[in-house]
Amino acid sequence: MRHLESKLQQSCVGWFRLQYRPLTLNLFTVGNGGARSRIEAAIMNGEGVTAGVADLLLLVPRHNYHGLCIEMKTLKGRQAESQKLWQQAVEAQGYRYEVVRSFDEFKKLIDWYLKNE
Repeated sequence: MRHLESKLQQSCVGWFRLQYRPLTLNLFTVGNGGARSRIEAAIMNGEGVTAGVADLLLLVPRHNYHGLCIEMKTLKGRQAESQKLWQQAVEAQGYRYEVVRSFDEFKKLIDWYLKNE
């Protein structure tokens, strides 16, 4: 399932970079996932890796939000408890958080977020 989410995310990011060139650097992923050795994991933990962080962060304020956090999921995918806790934490600080399950859903969300002020 993880590869399906990855392919979806790659498609979404590619589209975003073509449609919103001036904001390309404002949409990014935090490299939390993947297998690592115990030493690498300890180093990254010390650097601030946090379980549950959304897959994509868009650092553009709109609609009284400080930014947009996007969690990519397949149609059957579910948020982990750490993702739910992270969502609650960022929403409490004024960020918008959305779970996206398709390319069309991503496009609609981004267009709404960036075009409708």
